Amino acid sequence: MKGIVLAGGTGTRLHPATLSINKQLLPVYDKPMIYYPVSVLMLAGIREILIISSPEHLDNYKRLFGTGEQFGLSFSYAVQPRPEGLAQAFIIGRDFVGTDDVALVLGDNLFFGNGMSELLRRARTRTEGATVFAYHVENPSAYGVVTLDRDGRPLRLVEKPPEPESPWAVTGLYFYDNQVLDIAAAVTPSARGELEITSVNEAYLARGQLHVERMSRGYAWLDTGTHDSLLEASEFVRTLQHRQGLHVACLEEIAYLQGFIGKEQLIARGNLFAKTAYGKNLLKLAKDDEHHPEFLK
Repeated sequence: MKGIVLAGGTGTRLHPATLSINKQLLPVYDKPMIYYPVSVLMLAGIREILIISSPEHLDNYKRLFGTGEQFGLSFSYAVQPRPEGLAQAFIIGRDFVGTDDVALVLGDNLFFGNGMSELLRRARTRTEGATVFAYHVENPSAYGVVTLDRDGRPLRLVEKPPEPESPWAVTGLYFYDNQVLDIAAAVTPSARGELEITSVNEAYLARGQLHVERMSRGYAWLDTGTHDSLLEASEFVRTLQHRQGLHVACLEEIAYLQGFIGKEQLIARGNLFAKTAYGKNLLKLAKDDEHHPEFLK
């Protein structure tokens, strides 16, 4: 399975902060926003990742991640000339995906919770169809909403319904088999001129191949698309890290615990950031092989 991070868009809801920088490069407490979705793909065991962004910002991602070898990953990069919907990621990334399955995560989504790795493993090991992750929200009309039957099977998908019949919002994380490439290619633009990811998911639903993983109490899903939500996400991460002494979305830590990199690489990255709490965490991990944060179990 390969992974795609969609990190395009103009970030108009964050203007003027995003007039000269892509919003996914803004910090969420102590690391770039894009670290958080990349960490989700890594926890799913995905090591080949495509970053899609606008042409004026793509070089910044290349400087940030390079080839990805420092994390035991392989990064590729592609341009999204104009933001024309989430399903466009599979048209842009068709050659990258090839004959493999693929996971898509939005570059401004943050996920956290004990058991996250198990949810991701279940989605990845499905050999057919699509898996979306649903989160119970107070204001479902702001999201794509999935209606479930008593057994948790999806019945309907509606994009931003004025009168939602379900509190379950579809988050910005999706797992697909290779059918998604042809499904996305056949999607027609919606009334707002975008290739909607809901249309892709509806195609899987019509085939009886859509699976829903519900993120119950104890999980956090944050969309960092506004100034308030960006600050809330930073405060959330800061509180977790200060209270527990565990680092959220520390890519080198995940890479080490997943076996993507060895101790020497971990120490080298720790020394690179030795003046920061981030670097000190890596060096501490290198000294203690028994250190396994709960959120990675």
